[in-house]
Amino acid sequence: MNLYKYASPTAFYPLAGKMIPWFGIPAAILFAVGLYVGFFVAPTDFQQGDAYRIMFIHVPAAWMGMLLYVLMALYAAIGWAFNARLASMMASSLAVTGALFTFLSLVTGSLWGKPTWGTWWVWDARMTSTLILLFLYVGFISLQAAIDEPRRADRAGAVLAIVGVINVPIIYFSVQWWNTLHQGATIRILGKPSIAPPMLAALLIMLAACWLYSVAVVLARLRCIIAEREQNAFRSNEGS
Repeated sequence: MNLYKYASPTAFYPLAGKMIPWFGIPAAILFAVGLYVGFFVAPTDFQQGDAYRIMFIHVPAAWMGMLLYVLMALYAAIGWAFNARLASMMASSLAVTGALFTFLSLVTGSLWGKPTWGTWWVWDARMTSTLILLFLYVGFISLQAAIDEPRRADRAGAVLAIVGVINVPIIYFSVQWWNTLHQGATIRILGKPSIAPPMLAALLIMLAACWLYSVAVVLARLRCIIAEREQNAFRSNEGS
């Protein structure tokens, strides 16, 4: 199997179409399982009551928002450095999904904060830096939409994405660097999780579901971008 040929957008287009069901169907199944475990199997929290259950949506959405931005910046940088059209298109495709997850994390965070902290919003370090992340996504999407020539749009978007990636570690470490309302990490790579096993299971299942969903919708959007750019290129060649 010659993987190099799939660096071409036209060659990757049919492969992406074949891959979508392999990620979309498991995502739907895991969403159903994760929501069931989170809302009906996991025990009630002794401090927050049932209000904490929004965590099973909020936390995976927040993680995916940060992860997808890093991937977007990486693909944008590859596209800019190596003039790789498919990588730049992948960055454009990732931006919308990342923005949706970041917006969802802000909304669910507000819904969680009202019964837990007594307020919908505070300008603490994590919430403010997450809002900045949403603005970076929107800025990337808007900047690319404002420039008609695709390669110029890709380069301009890459600069913004690379500069903005510094915000991701600020979001992650904000609860350690500053005094915020957010609790510390409940899942640690080198330490024991501080939540009950059913809660942890639901959280990990939902995270896997969000990841699989992201792959499916990013590939679907990538196919749309490839088709649109190839069609525009054909029209330009036909007109000249």
